Amino acid sequence: MALKVAVGEQGDWVVLRVSGEMDLLASPVLRQRVHDAVADGRRSLVLDLSDVFFCDSSGVGVLITTRRLMRSCRGRLRLILPAQGAVDGSHVNRVLAALGVRRLFEVYPDAESAVDDAAAPLTA
Repeated sequence: MALKVAVGEQGDWVVLRVSGEMDLLASPVLRQRVHDAVADGRRSLVLDLSDVFFCDSSGVGVLITTRRLMRSCRGRLRLILPAQGAVDGSHVNRVLAALGVRRLFEVYPDAESAVDDAAAPLTA
């Protein structure tokens, strides 16, 4: 299944709803959408990865690169990785935890809490 990225807005936040596989062939699509948002002057970004059912090292690389980009422009990045997403739990959540990089990201269970500055991120 190809990667799909739907772009939306909630307040000051750009929300990229990602579905499918984040692999070597598809990851450039997400990378481009992130760069487009930053080029448009957007500095608050949510990546909704609820419907991503596969993520390899290139997908993780895009997430880490996105984090670095957002930090360099003094932006904010939040991920949506629900406990029950993409069939039986978030594949991306498991991959990030296994690689020891999940702690680098602010993770939320849904879009409403991700765009709410008063909501606390989930703990690892």
